[in-house]
Amino acid sequence: MNLEEAAVATLTVRKSAFGTILFDGRGRALYGFTRDRRGGPSQCYGACATAWPVQYAKGALRAGPGVKQSLLGTTKRRDGRTQVTYNGWPLYYYVDDVRPGQVTCQAVDEFGGLWLVVKPNGQLVR
Repeated sequence: MNLEEAAVATLTVRKSAFGTILFDGRGRALYGFTRDRRGGPSQCYGACATAWPVQYAKGALRAGPGVKQSLLGTTKRRDGRTQVTYNGWPLYYYVDDVRPGQVTCQAVDEFGGLWLVVKPNGQLVR
């Protein structure tokens, strides 16, 4: 896969200090939030969504190599926008992860739950 293909993929996988985990097509790490219920809507709004920006769905969802297309999905947010999910978990970025491949907030307890990176099989890394 070349860089252009990776940039348009909704999700990709790469190696990290926490094993092989999900990233967006530009290499930014994605997190799940244990306060969310798998298969349910997001519980992260306001200050939470400022610190943990939502991965919004833009067009068709596309699985990169190592990502299971069948686990990609969406959930509606209160404002009507569509958030990307993986294995039912709404996905988020961390505001201070600014470089591709950077994971600076794994297993942080904030806003009533743990923030955990996501494995390609859809499980949260604990």
